[in-house]
Amino acid sequence: MSKNFVEELTWRGMIHTVMPGAEEHLMEGMKSAYVGFDPTADSLHIGNLVPIMLLAHYQRCGHKPVALVGGATGMIGDPSGKSSERNLLDEKTLRHNQEAIKKQLAHFLDFESDADNAAVLVNNYDWMKEFSFLEFIRDVGKHITVNYMMAKDSVKNRISSDDSDGMSFTEFTYQLVQGYDFLHLYRDNECTIQMGGSDQWGNITTGTELIRRIGGGKGYAITCPLITKSDGSKFGKSEGGNVWLDANRTSPYKFYQYWLNSSDEDAEKYIKIFTFLNEDEITTLIAEHSEAPHLRALQKRLAEEITTMVHSKDDLNNAIKASSILFGKSTSEDLKALNEKTFLDVFDGVPQAEIDASEVEAGLDMIGALAAKTNFLKSNGEARRALKENAISVNKEKVKEDYKITKADLINNKFVLLQRGKKNYFVLTLK
Repeated sequence: MSKNFVEELTWRGMIHTVMPGAEEHLMEGMKSAYVGFDPTADSLHIGNLVPIMLLAHYQRCGHKPVALVGGATGMIGDPSGKSSERNLLDEKTLRHNQEAIKKQLAHFLDFESDADNAAVLVNNYDWMKEFSFLEFIRDVGKHITVNYMMAKDSVKNRISSDDSDGMSFTEFTYQLVQGYDFLHLYRDNECTIQMGGSDQWGNITTGTELIRRIGGGKGYAITCPLITKSDGSKFGKSEGGNVWLDANRTSPYKFYQYWLNSSDEDAEKYIKIFTFLNEDEITTLIAEHSEAPHLRALQKRLAEEITTMVHSKDDLNNAIKASSILFGKSTSEDLKALNEKTFLDVFDGVPQAEIDASEVEAGLDMIGALAAKTNFLKSNGEARRALKENAISVNKEKVKEDYKITKADLINNKFVLLQRGKKNYFVLTLK
């Protein structure tokens, strides 16, 4: 075995609870472990990155990772940490989501090699769909008492919560279904370990209980802490909601910016969790950062590593270029190289005005562009003064009063970027 998995996770701050005997079990040789992923969307988000990294480290330590897509459990909804039930999905949507999720996991896990520890993707819908209700309550339900199920924190918290309507029977049985998944994988895939967030401990231990009572064997649980941000806000959320791994949902630029904007305290924690850099490299980076925090060495390296893993090196380079457009020196060519989505992301929140395409065809004069047609500046007089002071740029290039905006200035055949001074931006959009 190349590395001790539990030791590797411990220095990275990725261990919350390890069931007694699990570390010794891993030292015996290659073992299979699984993590479950919710397929209610066709993309994972950065909240899923911790369990993904658990599996990735697991494989790098010589063990076999199993990624379980919860097609059946996704139809029920997990009460852990939730205040309401999930929407239920049909099989066609679940299959589409499963394929999309596998592509994202393949950035981190090796599914294709001939190695004994190649990753495997399974969907619990495949073994649950033929299971009748009567069979389930006879073969599984009778082995776990209601008292045992009620003692779980996820159940107790939901039932006693003031802002909850209680818990449906469907959700109450969730831990039995997840527990059965572990039993099934134990029998069919020789899977002896389940991993997940610390909020999953109750569901995972129900699985180890079923393996003991029905399978006559031993299963183990390993959980990681739930990631929090130092300012108390929720990790994985931006102002626009989830930060997704799918480039169409969250652009590589916005993804890169999320990590770049981490606080020093969070970046020091994240670089251990979300990269494969070794302990010496990280220790050196932290020391370098503490000597010159304003250079944000930790945040930059974190954003570079994770953007490259989730997207690609090209996407990273484009994100860095896009960032420099706002904060560094850039040219009209740099602007015109941005695709429409990235352009709109970079200038999100910048005031905009629509102008008729015919005005640009004819050549739009600068006074019109700055004041009369757009109200970027308050008056024609203010526009003239700013032009005389050499304070106005079109697409990052200084212009005088006699300049006319034409089709040649269009970015993506649609936008023109006006700027007064260093920080005042305005976007013209053709209609």
